[in-house]
Amino acid sequence: MNIAAFFDIDGTLYREGLITEVFKKLVKYEIIPPERWYKEVKPEYEKWDKRQGNYDNYLLKMAGIYIEAIKGLHRSQIDFIAKNVVTQKGDRVYTFTRDKIKWHKEKGHKVITISGSPIELVREMSIKYGFDDYKGAEYLIDDNEQYTGEVVSMWDSESKQKAIYELVNKYDIDLNQSYAYGDTSGDFSMFKLVSHPVCVNPTKELLQKVIDDKDVREKIQIVVERKDTIYDLKPECINNFN
Repeated sequence: MNIAAFFDIDGTLYREGLITEVFKKLVKYEIIPPERWYKEVKPEYEKWDKRQGNYDNYLLKMAGIYIEAIKGLHRSQIDFIAKNVVTQKGDRVYTFTRDKIKWHKEKGHKVITISGSPIELVREMSIKYGFDDYKGAEYLIDDNEQYTGEVVSMWDSESKQKAIYELVNKYDIDLNQSYAYGDTSGDFSMFKLVSHPVCVNPTKELLQKVIDDKDVREKIQIVVERKDTIYDLKPECINNFN
């Protein structure tokens, strides 16, 4: 059987959210009206930036507008934007995660990304960092390769769990020896399935889930990368959720 390492992208490998970069491009190209950013997305971002709101709410708000905006667009338009985003921004990654990808590849492990970002972006990041396979949110297209406004999500725990089971069957993966890296509550199901889960710069919500689950708490590694320093923390050292 094979050992695998499953990686989230946004906030785990990439230092921010890839969909944020695509959103900015769509505003620049006037596909999304600028006022939708200022009136709908920016308030959610500012709440999170001031630590008064939830990061997931900010991302979900953007994702909702993104679904509306690309409806009717040709697939090639989003492919073009995705390639540009990864070419221009794809190096903005965490050192810890980048080095872990390299380490797993050297060990002969299957390296796979499971991300809630649009699959067009996930594919480009997968190519750039040499992943063996990838799963992302699929925005459906019709026979004319135009987006329909429908999406098969990959940002929630249930979707990521289903994706892992599919990959286990595809690559004959032994989860008892495998790894998972993530930063938000959507990654928690991956942590429950593998023997070596790693929180990378986790959100408060994810940390709470980890600490409340005895099995995950006992096997978790918590890593925080700040500036040029990497901190390896233990769950028992984290007790402030006010």
